[in-house]
Amino acid sequence: MNIFRLLGDLSHLVAILLLLHKITSSRSVSGLSLHSQVLFLIVFISRYLDLFTTFISLYNSVMKVIFIATSALVCYDIAVKHRNSYKEGVDNIPYFYTITPCILLALIFKRKFTILEVLWTFSEFLEAIAIFPQLDMIQTTGEAESITSHYLFFLGLYRALYIPNWIYRYYTEKHHLDLISVIPGIVQTALYIDFFYLYITKGLVWSNMVNTRIALKREEQVGIEKKTFTVRTMSVLLSPNLPRKKLKFTIDLTGVSHTGIIK
Repeated sequence: MNIFRLLGDLSHLVAILLLLHKITSSRSVSGLSLHSQVLFLIVFISRYLDLFTTFISLYNSVMKVIFIATSALVCYDIAVKHRNSYKEGVDNIPYFYTITPCILLALIFKRKFTILEVLWTFSEFLEAIAIFPQLDMIQTTGEAESITSHYLFFLGLYRALYIPNWIYRYYTEKHHLDLISVIPGIVQTALYIDFFYLYITKGLVWSNMVNTRIALKREEQVGIEKKTFTVRTMSVLLSPNLPRKKLKFTIDLTGVSHTGIIK
């Protein structure tokens, strides 16, 4: 394994860890595309089925398990655990348009007509466009939280580092050149170019946009002389990237009053 491949794998791992940190710390999946994460999960499962048939090295096997497990965890967080913060309305590219072309390309350009080989080829083409729903979601909403933008940066860096890896292998492994990996890899890197430009030139000024959430709560309370009255509470979360604080207001017949900060 050469240094470019190693740095690429580490960038990929950092991207996933940043994403899990964002979800865990903010308890929110706002701004994340379930479509993209499902596609990445399909990529890893279809590519790493050789875990059951071929042993290359401990490092190789561990990384494969990590990528499958963490992708499944992210999908669970978005689809189940934190679904209330998932913006499903803007993550609406049909799976048919992303998966079907990759299946057809895999059947046409496979190296050998075996199940594992076709699935591996399919995963190469699918990974090239798996991030597109996430980038489209950012383009639609016009916002990207800082952690999400860092995740995308390292994910793009992972694929960009594979380009010098392929060049290195071409000159050190008797002109080894796998076009099934190279061409989709270049396409995938190209998808990140606009994002890289925004990330480098605007940085956190662009990515750390305020994402405010307002939650209203109504509850019945018993007061003096056992009289029941209604208390309505409005909680405002200023941004999932800032310290987790909520401004609490009480709404009653006299109007709205500030009742403190919840840490």
